[in-house]
Amino acid sequence: MRSGIFSRFPRTFWVANTLELFERWAWYGLFNVLAIYLTASRDTGALGFSQEEKGTMMGLVSALLYFLPVITGSIADKLGYKKVLLLSFGILSTGYLVMGHLTDYSLVFAAFFYIAVGGALFKPVISATIAKTTNKDNSSIGFGIFYMMVNMGAMIGPFVASKLRETSWNYVFYLSAAIIALNFVLVLFFYKEPAREKNDTKLITNILLALRNIFMALKDFRFFLFLLLIIGFWSMYFQLFYTLPVFIDQWIDTREMYQWLESLSPMLANIFGTPHGTVNPEMILNLDALYIVIFQVLVSGIVMRLRPINAMIVGIIIASVGIGLTFMFNNAFFLFLAILIFAFGEMTSSPKITEYIGRIAPPDKVGLYMGCSFLPMSGGNFFAGLLSGPVYGSWADKVFLLRQDMAARGINMPELSDNFTQNELFFEAARAYQMSVPELTKYLWNTYHPSDIWWLFTGIGLATAFLLFAFDRLLMRSSKSTG
Repeated sequence: MRSGIFSRFPRTFWVANTLELFERWAWYGLFNVLAIYLTASRDTGALGFSQEEKGTMMGLVSALLYFLPVITGSIADKLGYKKVLLLSFGILSTGYLVMGHLTDYSLVFAAFFYIAVGGALFKPVISATIAKTTNKDNSSIGFGIFYMMVNMGAMIGPFVASKLRETSWNYVFYLSAAIIALNFVLVLFFYKEPAREKNDTKLITNILLALRNIFMALKDFRFFLFLLLIIGFWSMYFQLFYTLPVFIDQWIDTREMYQWLESLSPMLANIFGTPHGTVNPEMILNLDALYIVIFQVLVSGIVMRLRPINAMIVGIIIASVGIGLTFMFNNAFFLFLAILIFAFGEMTSSPKITEYIGRIAPPDKVGLYMGCSFLPMSGGNFFAGLLSGPVYGSWADKVFLLRQDMAARGINMPELSDNFTQNELFFEAARAYQMSVPELTKYLWNTYHPSDIWWLFTGIGLATAFLLFAFDRLLMRSSKSTG
């Protein structure tokens, strides 16, 4: 009799996990650096868009990415998983390839949306494949392997992208396209279509039925209210990708971190640092994925005896403290601790959201309710974009604050363009102020206190935790399905 973990699952299970690893590698390789790519100075090869433009693009497109699977899942059920996977990877690979060559905001927006459509086609198919290649005896470890692959991809992608962008931003897009192309080959030659029910209804009928089912589930007031409250958690959570990279890039001097790495080992400094003697923001943010890979099993074991709602509340409070600490100080070393605290909150709360939905769902509607779990993530991305765009842009954006201070002093500078970049603005402003650029940054930090934005992000998280507590006490305790 065959034994061991590899013999517990069919080949398609392992193919699906490899597809997930590569797709997450490609996605996070771009997404973790996207906020900087969209807003950093044009003379670095970035696009130099405003924070508002960045927030709108990332928020709206990512919101659609998490909403569209309600439609794309129906497409997969009708056309078949293999065909939809090939379509998805065709869209993703060409989308990544094209997006890296565009500079006009509308065209970049369109290309990013095109990529999101490819991702939305992929999501329901890969989850369904894992579900159909596991059973009640091995599904727990099967999905554990699947989520490990998610985090491995989320860790590898940004690390490689961080090194590539030092040569050229285009290489980030080339690599994502190449990784997706590998998936295309894997599907063609190794992916076997799992058994599924034959569907003779028209595609539009499938889509309308899926939308109707979602609407029927949302008619459950308590379920609808829970999903609405969880939007607050995701709005706070996604600041890790939308706002923190820009905040680190604008306000935190990572040269001391590089020097510390160099004192430990020049090889470490070369691996994690840049040729400029700094550490890129996405390399620091990668600590979150690293912490999850190391500690998720331990944290899951600790919280497994807690009621899911209690685990969520505790986790959201911890994550709220962590996200606040990442913005509170401009000391790069402090980010090690702040992101660790955030990661523990994320590991405690995030997995419990899906579990809780399964607990409160009527027995005959568990699948339907679980299918709605993406809706708060869609709403969270949308509001995270607003917070990261116009809110951050008017509260803590370094360019905005510098322009504001110059206006108060009667100092005029040209508008940003290809011929007058952000770096040139800071250099010319520093010369006008008779300071160095680091001294100018310190002056703006001490004068305008951009770190105060931590109050907002932490406040959203704590308010979410409080409202969930009230929701449980006032609406759910009387129910037998309290979880």
